[in-house]
Amino acid sequence: MSPTDVTALLLHLSDRDISILQSISTHRLLSTAQIRRLHFARGHASLGAASGAVMRVLTRLEEKNLVARLGRRIGGVRAGSSGITWQLGATGERLIRTMEGKKYRRRFVEPGATFAAHTIATAELAVTLHELGQTGVIEVASIETEPSCWRSFAGPHGTLEWLKPDLFAITVSGDYEDHWYVEADLATEHPTVVVRKAKIYQRYAATGAHQARHGLFPAVVWVVPDAARERALQAALAADKAIQPGLFQVVTTTEFRQLITSGVPDPPVAAQPHHQNQLILKGGTT
Repeated sequence: MSPTDVTALLLHLSDRDISILQSISTHRLLSTAQIRRLHFARGHASLGAASGAVMRVLTRLEEKNLVARLGRRIGGVRAGSSGITWQLGATGERLIRTMEGKKYRRRFVEPGATFAAHTIATAELAVTLHELGQTGVIEVASIETEPSCWRSFAGPHGTLEWLKPDLFAITVSGDYEDHWYVEADLATEHPTVVVRKAKIYQRYAATGAHQARHGLFPAVVWVVPDAARERALQAALAADKAIQPGLFQVVTTTEFRQLITSGVPDPPVAAQPHHQNQLILKGGTT
């Protein structure tokens, strides 16, 4: 897409249109409801009015091949338009790539169900952070999505390793700047897989790379769908003697907001007492 083509297309797009395309590009997939919460949260008399507005905009962008809807819906047919999942269309991908000066072309095909579910779950956590920032409960200084949040490092034997969180975020609450590595867990993997990834986090922490730049190591949080999964991961982490007590936190999706705003989730609490974990979880620097 040439600069002339970009200019011509931009003349027909609003600032909000561009922001929607950028959000979808950042998160790879977003549901209608997530787009509404990100870009249509204000200026509408009711939720129904906002929902109607977002679908009118997305339908217009779809007609220009700027966005494309996936064949399956989140929550099934009964979820209605809120359950539609969107990705960039071919024209939208070229537009954003040209605007950002990227040469790599991303292939947009219908993703598998597992990938789509995990991507939407990760986006949900990012949208939650955005909403907390909008309400003034916290300040969201930074959110990095995949692959920007991935970190490479030299392992204990000099081999190259990769740490691949789902999200990295920096939030500010009062005098504290809190750093978070966030994992969206859908209870699809055996707890031993989570323990193995926890050990990668520990090896990365041992390099001191993040601490050298920021003075602290982020809280590592697995966000799980229910209390049963929460207990299973807590038990698996506690049972492995190689895992550092207090370095990791497991919370349900309903506890995530409370954790981010105060560092302590609503009951049920984690296996380790929170007063023992607080300094690590908050990671605060004044």
